Amino acid sequence: MKMELDIQTIMMVFFILFLAMSIWKIYAFLPNEELADDDTTEASQEELTTLMLSVIKQNKGELSSSELFKKMTDDSDFDTKHFWRFNQNRLNQLLTHYYLENSNIQSIKGIYNSL
Repeated sequence: MKMELDIQTIMMVFFILFLAMSIWKIYAFLPNEELADDDTTEASQEELTTLMLSVIKQNKGELSSSELFKKMTDDSDFDTKHFWRFNQNRLNQLLTHYYLENSNIQSIKGIYNSL
């Protein structure tokens, strides 16, 4: 009986030790600080929205989503180093977010008309 208690105690100690090491390793791989090129922050979202509205206004709302993406990435105000992950899907999310905030608008032409 004494031997079983010792083995169980040793096994419990090793389990707790390895659990603590596993948690520490996972924590070491998680990002602890904001990245310099993080384009998901509120400020980055505002910057992209402002650029999007500017491009829509310049083109009088006569754009498809893919044309808007091309014009935004070609614009001189577009920071390619900061927004290197920006793609068509991200633009669609930005448009959807804008439509949800402004429930009376449902299209790019509608955005232009509201400006």
